[in-house]
Amino acid sequence: MPNPRLATRYAKSLIDLAIEKGQLEQVFADMQWLQAVCKSNKDFVNLLRSPIIKADTKKKILGAVTAGKLGELVSAFNNLLITKGRESNLPEIVNAFIDQYKKHKNIQVIKLTTATPVSDALKNAIIDQVRKTSGIQQIELEEKVNPDLIGGFVLQLGDQLVDASISYDLRTIAKQFENNDFIYNVR
Repeated sequence: MPNPRLATRYAKSLIDLAIEKGQLEQVFADMQWLQAVCKSNKDFVNLLRSPIIKADTKKKILGAVTAGKLGELVSAFNNLLITKGRESNLPEIVNAFIDQYKKHKNIQVIKLTTATPVSDALKNAIIDQVRKTSGIQQIELEEKVNPDLIGGFVLQLGDQLVDASISYDLRTIAKQFENNDFIYNVR
């Protein structure tokens, strides 16, 4: 079961240790690799969450999967998680670490959802416009394609949402028709 509080604590401890040891960038790269593995391989995540598989077996499998790919600090951290019985929370801890890293580096993530893939020129124009209006200098763009939007885009920056999609406009028009906003009472 996801435990965001636990994930945040472990991620904070790891980020503090990485800063102390001067290995923050290496640990961040390792955590990005682990995040990619967790997202692409559900069997790996299920193995970590399985109560049937013993901790020693999990250590061996995790060691074999990550051999030569992770630094010493992250490998030791993974072993600590298994020792403490927290290996099932690894995907959440990885995500929490990446979020805290971005906060530490003042990197703002904006999410752009469009109906079709967007050109690089348009992506750069959107990033430039967000920089001008928000004053944020370091921006990371996460793209998503959702054909249900029909056209236009949805842009999310923190807790702000700009929905300039055709599907939103159509929903708005449908609500207006439901409310009879276009029907005049003639007496």
